[in-house]
Order: sequence, then structure tokens, then C-alpha cells
Amino acid sequence: MVFRNVIVCHMVPGSERTVGDVFGYYDRTTRPQDLGVIGRILLSHEDLYIHVIERKQDPKVSGQTRGLPAFQKIAEAIAPYVTPYPRYWKNPSDSVAKEFYHWEPDGEPATDRTLTLIVGRIKPGAEPDVARIFAESDAGPLPVELGVTGRWLYSIDDVYVHLLEQDAAIAEATRHNHDKPAFAKIMEDLSPYISPYRPDTWRGPQDGVAKVFYRWRAED
Repeated sequence: MVFRNVIVCHMVPGSERTVGDVFGYYDRTTRPQDLGVIGRILLSHEDLYIHVIERKQDPKVSGQTRGLPAFQKIAEAIAPYVTPYPRYWKNPSDSVAKEFYHWEPDGEPATDRTLTLIVGRIKPGAEPDVARIFAESDAGPLPVELGVTGRWLYSIDDVYVHLLEQDAAIAEATRHNHDKPAFAKIMEDLSPYISPYRPDTWRGPQDGVAKVFYRWRAED
């Protein structure tokens, strides 16, 4: 099992390469795996920076909460480009999104999986309603039809993050299959609680998908 933390911040648009290069340098020259980190994914969406940290063990148990030995140096290097998102921000832990729903199917997951990260805005206090809608859907056949091997929902301030793990082959085959009645029902049920992050540029579900600009996996 992989434990994931999701960090959400503001990012200066167009600075992806600079920020990615900072992490690339320290991922090559230090050993994040010594702190329990086995992978990281950096993504951007509009003015958002999203950092998915993958660990072998829950950091609440291991006590290893930082992703790199050079944490302070990285923070200083990316400070001109990455800034706190939450209005209530007081310290770095306030940038960690809160997981409010998690689902994985029974049985062995596919060996070749792909991750998609969907971003939106969430109505304050709507987490229980959103979790209920997905729990009802995940109890039916739709996740299997779409090859879903895991789903994690997070919120931070008014940002909603949906981390979707799928069988890679099924995900590719169903990538544009948004006309299923069951899928349409979820979207309708979510509409009072979830809205596009940037409504003026949103044309469909694909416009809510964050773009990966850096990946790293531990080799040992």
C-alpha cells in the first residue's frame, strides 16, 4: 500500500520547469527514500501547484513528515514561484490537503496503473455530501467499468482535489467516455457542491485535469 500526501499552493504560471529543476537536483543528490519517500509527482493547474508525495508508511506512524533532507533549501529556492494557498495559512502543514474520502476495490489491483488528478472548487463544509455521493457510486458497477483501482478525495480551503487511480489500459480506452448515465448522475449530484476551479475557461471534465510537470521514483 502507498500512502500519499497532497500539498496545494499557488504557483506563478510558467514556472514549472524552474520548480521541477529544483526538485530534480535534490532528488538526485540526496536520498528522499531515507525519509520514507518513494515517489513524488508535481502538477500544475491554472495558478495552482500540487505536490503528491508517496510513502511506504503513513507519516503519522513513522514520524517522517518531510519529503527531502534539504527541505529548507528547497523552500528557499522555490519561494519566488510557490506561495501558500489557504487564507488561514500559518505554517507549512497548513498547505497539506485533508483527505476526506478513500476507496479501493477488493482484490489485487492492476500492475500497470495510471494516476489522474482532477481539480475543482468545493462548497465550504460539503465534504460529507461529496463523500456520500462517491460512496454510493463506488458501491455500484461504474468503478469496475472504468478500471478504477483507487480513489482519494481531498480539500484545502475552497480547493477540491480528486486523485483517481485506474488500470492504464482501461483508462485509455474510456478516457472520453463521459456519456454514461451513471457518470452523468454523479456530475449532477455533485453540482451543488463542486464547481470548476476556473469557470470562465472550463468546457468539460478534461479541463479540470492537472498537468504533470515532474516525476520521481526511488530506485531502491
